[in-house]
Amino acid sequence: MLLIVIAGLTSLSGYAQDKKMPPLDASPMDMAYYPVMYPYVVKVKGEPGSLVARVIYSRPQKKGRKIFGELESYGEIYRLGANEATEIEFFRPVTIGGKNIPKGRYTLYAQLSEQKWTMIVNRETDIWGAFKYDQHKDVVRTEVPVTKLSSPVEPFTIVFEKADYGANLVVAWDTTSVSLPIKWSDKATSTGGKTGKKK
Repeated sequence: MLLIVIAGLTSLSGYAQDKKMPPLDASPMDMAYYPVMYPYVVKVKGEPGSLVARVIYSRPQKKGRKIFGELESYGEIYRLGANEATEIEFFRPVTIGGKNIPKGRYTLYAQLSEQKWTMIVNRETDIWGAFKYDQHKDVVRTEVPVTKLSSPVEPFTIVFEKADYGANLVVAWDTTSVSLPIKWSDKATSTGGKTGKKK
């Protein structure tokens, strides 16, 4: 019996060694919370705060390329990152572009131009890229101005930033940045912070 068990374990070990794991994605997935770093700040450190929103997105790199107007064409619908389209989940009702958004999970897109982006919240989720984007499932569209940065941002980045009315969702890549205002009434949910970068 012992020999059978040993043989079985040896076989499993060999299988694990032979099994090929997928390589590291060139555009790794990341996550941003509001309140910023919510799991650590609230769950670990014990500071007050209620979870308002979470974004899951993939982070392509600039790699010397000109991004907006070339790699990502103006006038096109952009998935806001790479791989799967970026998703945002609200854990309470919020207001975007004057429209009330119920709590729930949504996909984020943007329609690009040089001076402004149209930020889009869409109800269809689990989408790859923007190839199957369906405008009929938009919850809200709102325009935000483009800010030109003095120094380029190498990895595509999404962070939350505290605001008096709630928070801004900041998107930055290369020398372009936009800020989407997200509003809610209960200021007690805001614990602060300016970036969603991990330590």
